[in-house]
Amino acid sequence: MNGRVADAVKGHWVDTHAPEWLRPYARLARWERPIGWWLLLWPCWWSAGLAAVASESAFPNPVHLVLFLIGAVAMRGAGCTYNDLVDQDIDLKVARTRSRPIPSGQVTPLQAKVFLILQALVGLAVLLSFNRFTIVLGLVSLLPVAIYPFMKRITNWPQLFLGFAFSWGALMGWAAVFGSLDWTPILLYLGGILWTIGYDTIYAHQDKEDDALVGVKSTARLFGERTKPALVLLYTGATALFAAAASLADAGPAAFAGIALGAIHLFWQIIRLEIDDPDQCLKLFRSNTRYGWIVFAGYVADALISA
Repeated sequence: MNGRVADAVKGHWVDTHAPEWLRPYARLARWERPIGWWLLLWPCWWSAGLAAVASESAFPNPVHLVLFLIGAVAMRGAGCTYNDLVDQDIDLKVARTRSRPIPSGQVTPLQAKVFLILQALVGLAVLLSFNRFTIVLGLVSLLPVAIYPFMKRITNWPQLFLGFAFSWGALMGWAAVFGSLDWTPILLYLGGILWTIGYDTIYAHQDKEDDALVGVKSTARLFGERTKPALVLLYTGATALFAAAASLADAGPAAFAGIALGAIHLFWQIIRLEIDDPDQCLKLFRSNTRYGWIVFAGYVADALISA
């Protein structure tokens, strides 16, 4: 076995430059697939951007942005490791996932647990750099992270629980600046949950046939041929909540322009979507990195203009 993972990015630095001993762990943490930590990072950076607007700062705190980046990479890797430990029985039955490090034997469950702890310690070190309120808030986030992998076994809405976990940064960026929460980050968090359900529904259409065989539930299976109307509702709701959060933060035209341009991108995804084309589903899922940049750029531009 060459150690390659079927659904990994081909020709990535993990396969070409990483030491042989590190490669299974890098694949376990999905280092060759940065889309995961970008999706975890964007709510953090959006929240930091809105906090800059609300506090009349010219730019989001650069130290916070770097800390959130390190934390997103570490905790996304830890989350993937934890998810693979929980799902190893399912991964063995799905063609796209049976070559992952644990089911394929590249990494033992014990080694994966040690690696999980090391990544979590990096995340903890980042968390301890913030104020006390943010530290407590970050620790609370472990609850949705812990329960998410089990949801696909018991509910048609595992993407909702992914949203609870992946959008938590919408609370963190604001708390890091103000040491408290109000309706601005809460609305941003709720919008992030709807956005997450939308993009992960697109992603889940890659696996819907295998999921049906092994009994895994998802919104892709739930929505089926009604996926596009469902995405319209989800993305419209996310956009409205993001706009409401910006309004409460006293944001100006640049922030709303970013949200509007981002909405155009989201509806482009819906127009282009072919739910029975796995390659296109993956491409559209990954395009949410661009969406994140669009919205964040609007917040940063607004902070610069308003300061």
